[in-house]
Amino acid sequence: MPDIRHGAANAIHVCLAVGSQDRVVILTDRAREHIGHALAAECELAEAPTKLLVIEDFVERPAKLAPEHLVQEVDDFKPTVSIYAATGQPGELQFRGPLTRHWFTDLRTRHGHMINIDDQVMEEGMSSDYEKIAAITIQVTEIVREARDIEVQAPSGTDLRARMDPGRLRWVPCTGLIHEPGAWSNLPDGETFTSPAQVDGVLGGEVLGDHFSERYGVLPEPMLFEIGNSRIKRIVFPYDDVRTDVERYMTQHENSNRAGEFAIGTNVGLKKLSGNLLQDEKIPGLHIAFGHPYTAETGADWDAPSHCDVVSSGATIKVDGQLLMRDGEFVF
Repeated sequence: MPDIRHGAANAIHVCLAVGSQDRVVILTDRAREHIGHALAAECELAEAPTKLLVIEDFVERPAKLAPEHLVQEVDDFKPTVSIYAATGQPGELQFRGPLTRHWFTDLRTRHGHMINIDDQVMEEGMSSDYEKIAAITIQVTEIVREARDIEVQAPSGTDLRARMDPGRLRWVPCTGLIHEPGAWSNLPDGETFTSPAQVDGVLGGEVLGDHFSERYGVLPEPMLFEIGNSRIKRIVFPYDDVRTDVERYMTQHENSNRAGEFAIGTNVGLKKLSGNLLQDEKIPGLHIAFGHPYTAETGADWDAPSHCDVVSSGATIKVDGQLLMRDGEFVF
């Protein structure tokens, strides 16, 4: 059985730097309640007052909106640190998005977002060396910050070019070290991302985001997304039911099929795909998300109610013609 204690300790003591001066709220669900308790146990070791809440005690799943009594209970606790450690269900982005944004924006918590966390991810991605990951993430961000053109090829069939707009669209380093009030990141972590000005080519997806990760895991073969002017033009996949499921998701809003996030994974502790998007998007390589472009962070001037990542591992990446990564390994 996986040992989740090291990952829980890393999350609380290293990534979120919880101390006795903090007040920690952890929102979990029935399926991941044991992980919530492991995180709470580490908070107790740090002598930090902790409130553990279970989603199903407040609202029926899938949750569409955050009920007022849940919001009020958290507000009354006045947390300085917040953690969302639960599974994701279809349509719940509109529940967890506004709720967690309220925590780190209005309450100014240090927020760790552990959507679809599981025991394997706790043992692998959450047990990585985050000081090393932070250093690599900052280094990669410095290399790409002023980039205009990024080319990516990968064994999954990925062959694309992304045009960047460094004067308007920002890169955001996600180091896994969430130490400032109002800061948030996914855990496990290790990536740097922006919103691309334009993407053209083919993206070969091995793992998909949102609820697809838990539903399908690592796909039996890559799903090919043909992209033109940042929009999905066609999806190629031999399993009709899965392809139709994804196509339906990508057409729910006028911007659901638009490339909103372009990211490079920097968690060098990860060597293979797990089937869990939360971890796999951090593996050294490329992921592109269609939909919500993290407007506040990147400076993008559009929005969408959906956000679905597509992971392509083992990538070779050139930044303005200079090699950054070869076959999933950084070359610096």
